[in-house]
Amino acid sequence: MNLPNPLIPGFNPDPSIVKVGGDYYLATSTFEYLPGIPVYHSTDLVDWTRIGHVVDREGQLDSREVPTLGGAWAPTIRFHNGLFYVAVTDAIARGTLVFTATDPAGPWSDGLVIEGAIGIDQDLAWDEDGTAYMTYSGLDTVTGNIHEHGGILQVRVDLEAGKALEEPRSVWSGTGLMFPEAPHLYRRGDYWYLMIAEGGTERGHSVSIARGTSPAGPFEGNPANPILSARSTDRPIQNTGHGDLVETPDGGWAMVLLGMRPKGMTRAFSALGRETFITPVTWEDGWPVVEPVILNPRPGGGGFEDDFADAELDGGWIAVRRFPGAFASTEKDPGRLTLTSDGTSLDDARPAFLGRRQRYQVETISALVDAGSSESGTGTGTRTGTESGNGAGGLAVRYDETHHCSIETDGTTVTARARISSIEQSWTRAAPAGPLELRIETRQPEGGAGLSHLSSDTMALQAVINGEAVTLAELDGRYLSAETAASFTGRVSGVFASRGTVAFDWFRSSGREPS
Repeated sequence: MNLPNPLIPGFNPDPSIVKVGGDYYLATSTFEYLPGIPVYHSTDLVDWTRIGHVVDREGQLDSREVPTLGGAWAPTIRFHNGLFYVAVTDAIARGTLVFTATDPAGPWSDGLVIEGAIGIDQDLAWDEDGTAYMTYSGLDTVTGNIHEHGGILQVRVDLEAGKALEEPRSVWSGTGLMFPEAPHLYRRGDYWYLMIAEGGTERGHSVSIARGTSPAGPFEGNPANPILSARSTDRPIQNTGHGDLVETPDGGWAMVLLGMRPKGMTRAFSALGRETFITPVTWEDGWPVVEPVILNPRPGGGGFEDDFADAELDGGWIAVRRFPGAFASTEKDPGRLTLTSDGTSLDDARPAFLGRRQRYQVETISALVDAGSSESGTGTGTRTGTESGNGAGGLAVRYDETHHCSIETDGTTVTARARISSIEQSWTRAAPAGPLELRIETRQPEGGAGLSHLSSDTMALQAVINGEAVTLAELDGRYLSAETAASFTGRVSGVFASRGTVAFDWFRSSGREPS
């Protein structure tokens, strides 16, 4: 099979996959963003469509107050006896949860808390008798401590009562590298296989595997461990790990996993964060042999355009610690998107920010912004008169509350801003009356000597004034990368309001891979 890589580009970490008949379903982590835990569908492991989210309403996750890095961690998606399951950590909040659905597109259940299974990266498997085993990493996300038994833990669980049926048992600790996590348990032939990640989710990330004759162990490690790692290599895809095995349509095997695409002269900065990749697997002497992950981007690039004509927002839009409907509407001013600020900014935990995952390493986003709009506007993209100047908003690229850049208008001025940790800078100039087109361009660093060679990319913050794109600021993209921000997500690009109500006639993005 000619498998594309990345398989699902942009912020899509910790993939888990299940095959049901001829269909494949894949889920990824979302952390503090809502709606949470997207579910993707494919019939060939090549083309994927997002069909819904596990978390699409209030109360399913306790995300409102979680700090950065909290929220939905590392879902495992499985199918048993006619029911789909997603086991996940609601980190630094509700704890271990299990969601169920008869249709993977949703709706999903409210989420059942599993008492007595404190940890992360929960996996579910069932033996021949129907006994459910939950296997997980013994990291307590409330205290940050490793469970006293250490390593990978396991309990038999009652998935109706929501409780462990025994004290956690340590079943394997891997090869001795830090952070044994991401366990998945499989039955193949005479053996149960326990596959885990080790080494942390950074450059030392790896996959190791053990096997035994019982789902409860004991497990014997593969002498060839780790079976996958990109550490200390020059491969364009690094941080490979957190894998899940699946049978392919042609009867073979593959592993979906997370990886990163660092750029720059030292290949040190990953703008898009952790993405979903795939690689072939064969079996030799009863052990999986995993091929190195090969970069194989889809040709031609791609784009997205939203004119906000539909009553419901496209499902690719996400918001921070609250659902988009809390501040965004395409019905208040039909034909336009309106965002209403509650006084928060991009520096706050719950900004009026509506974003999409940046999917390409060279990408331009743009929008027509009317900062003088009102909720009862005409939908024509023109000002209604007395409301001029009541709002402020525009375009932004976000990693977290302390790592973002933006360009906004308040109807009289246009301002570009960049915040990197405690350092902030802004650039302002006069803006013409009326709706204003704003752009953020992500470019390859220009060739030649100098520090620009070190960076992942360059970001230009622009306004279209009198038909000409005017650049207010150019930023070094390495400061909005996974390695600098140290967040678990990736770049999310979109629109925001920082004051009052702001209207957007359209939003566009177009991108390609670097040449």
